[in-house]
Amino acid sequence: MRRLTAEDLLWAYGAGIFPMAEGRDDPEIHWVDPRRRGIIPLGGFRISRSLARRLRRDDYEVTLDRDFAGVLAGCAGRETTWISGPIAALYLDLHRKGAAHSIEVWAGGRLAGGVYGVALGRAFFGESMFSGMRDGSKIALAWLVHRLRAGGFTLFDTQFLTPHLASLGGREVPRAEYHRLLAAALEGEARIDPPGYAPDRYSIAQPSSQTS
Repeated sequence: MRRLTAEDLLWAYGAGIFPMAEGRDDPEIHWVDPRRRGIIPLGGFRISRSLARRLRRDDYEVTLDRDFAGVLAGCAGRETTWISGPIAALYLDLHRKGAAHSIEVWAGGRLAGGVYGVALGRAFFGESMFSGMRDGSKIALAWLVHRLRAGGFTLFDTQFLTPHLASLGGREVPRAEYHRLLAAALEGEARIDPPGYAPDRYSIAQPSSQTS
């Protein structure tokens, strides 16, 4: 059987499917196309007042693609994970090819949170996130959403909707609607690193949707 490549993975994302494994030691890669797909509307990311206060603090730093392997390892470091060795290798290759990206949150000189995913056209496919400090993954997501909006992205795919993502404005859409959104997003181009992009903490803490 032919070994999967990074190009195969990009084709799969363009077709609306994504890979998973049953566990870290599972040698097989399973392709998933959920009946209901999780997304975060880029104009509706929800930040509570407490998270906004956290975002405005100056005790952390956020970077893009400084430590993709570290974020991937952090996401795979749970007791139960779908990120197997073959899947991790594919994402590392995608990152080397410029198609997979990570947002890192640093605190006290250590990697304290992050999120990674794949960019294709104007779609960003969020894969996984981790938190090594309070609100670490929320901080990473807030900075990522701001960056995606600035770079011209129109679709932020989260695959499934968890209570954590729902609290941040995530919602589910039927498979057919997702595929329509994906087709539209694939027709254009976006930049994960738009020229001149240099936000401050206060702009990150002022999204389009805010709650108490």
